[in-house]
Amino acid sequence: MSRSLPIADEDLPSSPLERAGGRWLQTIVLGAATWVVAMSLLAVVLAGLGAWFPWLVLPLALVGAGASGWLAHGIPARALPVWTAALLVVVSVGAGIWTATTHSEQVLPRRDSASYLQSAISMAETHHRVVPVDPASVGGPEVLALDGITLASPAFYEVGGDADPAIQPQFVIGPGAIWSMGVWLGGPAGALLFPALVSALGILGLGLLTARIGAPRWSPLAAAGVALLFPVLHTARATYSEPLAMVTLGGGLLALVIAARQGGRGEIGRAALLAGVLIGGTAFVRIDGLRETILLIPVAALALAQGQKWPRTTLIGAGVSTVLAGLAALWLSNQYLGSIAASLVPLVGLGVIMGLLSAGLLWWQRRGGAVSQSISRLLPTGLGVGVVVLGLFLASRPLWQTVRQSPDDPGSRVVAGLQLRQGLAVDGGRTYAEQTVAWLSWWVGIPALVIALVTLACAVRVVASTWTAGESLPAWTGPLLVGAGSTVLTLWRPGITPDHPWAERRLVIVLPFVILLCVAAAAYAVRHLSRRAPVAVAIGAGVVLVAATIVPTAFATWPHKGERVELGELAAVEGVCASLKDGDVVLAVDSRAANEWPQVVRGQCGHPVLSTTRALQQDPARFATTVVTIDDAVSAKGGRLILLAAEGTKALDALRASEIRQVSDVFVAEDDRLLERRPDSLVPLSVEVWTGRTTRY
Repeated sequence: MSRSLPIADEDLPSSPLERAGGRWLQTIVLGAATWVVAMSLLAVVLAGLGAWFPWLVLPLALVGAGASGWLAHGIPARALPVWTAALLVVVSVGAGIWTATTHSEQVLPRRDSASYLQSAISMAETHHRVVPVDPASVGGPEVLALDGITLASPAFYEVGGDADPAIQPQFVIGPGAIWSMGVWLGGPAGALLFPALVSALGILGLGLLTARIGAPRWSPLAAAGVALLFPVLHTARATYSEPLAMVTLGGGLLALVIAARQGGRGEIGRAALLAGVLIGGTAFVRIDGLRETILLIPVAALALAQGQKWPRTTLIGAGVSTVLAGLAALWLSNQYLGSIAASLVPLVGLGVIMGLLSAGLLWWQRRGGAVSQSISRLLPTGLGVGVVVLGLFLASRPLWQTVRQSPDDPGSRVVAGLQLRQGLAVDGGRTYAEQTVAWLSWWVGIPALVIALVTLACAVRVVASTWTAGESLPAWTGPLLVGAGSTVLTLWRPGITPDHPWAERRLVIVLPFVILLCVAAAAYAVRHLSRRAPVAVAIGAGVVLVAATIVPTAFATWPHKGERVELGELAAVEGVCASLKDGDVVLAVDSRAANEWPQVVRGQCGHPVLSTTRALQQDPARFATTVVTIDDAVSAKGGRLILLAAEGTKALDALRASEIRQVSDVFVAEDDRLLERRPDSLVPLSVEVWTGRTTRY
């Protein structure tokens, strides 16, 4: 097999129109990715200091967009055939329109997307990332000191003391910052449309990445395949962080290919720096972007060993952006970092090990160390076979492994409840991580996984052959190794509650990587066979390979093509907000109310709110006494205590509440939550709310 294959460059015509098309599309993608990182960094400063004002941020966002575009436009671009560029635009715009017209309305923070939305609303309305709460607004510090009373709710931590409390949102700041601009421009409904636009840019970026790694005429098919992936569609329909990460990471890998192809000259140095900034800056929108950043270390080490200059610049960019993202998280998301330390610390440790090992090998090489000829001859084939063995190892895990976590973990209780409802053996500690390859097969089919694995093995063999021959590594080595490493780490430990399709968010990097490998296989098959067989045979082979990937993907997504998850929830929330009056202070009195409504009432409705713990709810006498105490304190401050329940009127009746009324009586639809099979339908979800007043007794 030629060392330039299976992913190879194609000679393209370079008319002015074709050069302009490639340059402007690349500018849009790299400029958008740079803008996301820049605005996230700006948010750290402004929202961290309480100055996230629309009159300040929106003009700066426009200036930032212009500067990001200028920076990106100076990076050399590849000419694209007019029809290729046009198809990429059609696919990306079409995907954006499809996603926008079927966008979800996940407003109550039952899922991460709604938590991001509520964080964005909070930033837009309060101008702070960590929002201070006036104790007097909820009756005073003595109320917050009561046992079982808290300002916290899922995804929103209470920080500070009773005298100076504040609310710190979960996760890192980037998504809240970007989506908050949608809140300013169009309210919560406007924010819900932003992910569709961002996802369209991410799909365009992956199409351009396909063109850059050597299959330009196949890039529209790659973009279409990614757009058809249900996990990509699912996350793009709501305010998740994954669409933003797809833009920054895709843009970073695109810049990485450009830098690797053309060396370290001035404008290429800009590409190398931007590659590091974007890949490292992904941690501003998803903290696990650190995974892809540390995978840059072996890529850079391989290139440095060949005397290439661009890796130094890339590592500097990645190091600076990663450090800034880490410091921002320590400042504004420290509670979240503490909660995921069990996952984050091993990842940091892996990065340290990679760095030390890479530095040691480079030192050894400079001291004259070299791989023996016998190993060099065996290395390419050995690594290719190793890739296949590793793939089979991951796929076979259900036959010999059952992965569990601590049964005391909160996620274990969720899993146990799902198992009970689905008639499965109750074992809440199961993470189902051994089944991750099966999760992939649900959405792309087994043939695509086989094609991708063989293509990956061949590509790794090409990289190893090039290395042992002393030739410059292919420009696509970086995306290949980062994608492969990220895939292995994700499949081994997805680190998410395994209810589907919600768990599929973890596959938003893995599945596009599979699609790109399959499209590369088709491109290579057509090119290779056309030299040895009739054109019809070559084209037929390419069609079969693409169809084996695209058709199962389309069929898997088809049942979800027009879904509007939780449609009607925004109107229900607005109805609850309208039922509250000036001076109302809300107390969530049952578990569902405490889980879903505190931040919504505080941020979206604009009313002070308190929550109750499960322990207090299960102690009726103390609960009743506590409510009366809170009512007295709130009344003394000129407010009116409103009791809010979301599980019927049982809690209100137990508290002998008066003026009970139902302020929301809505049913919406959400994706089913399954553990061992792919969901293909929606299930009803009630959004019912009752309010009442305290009664003296």
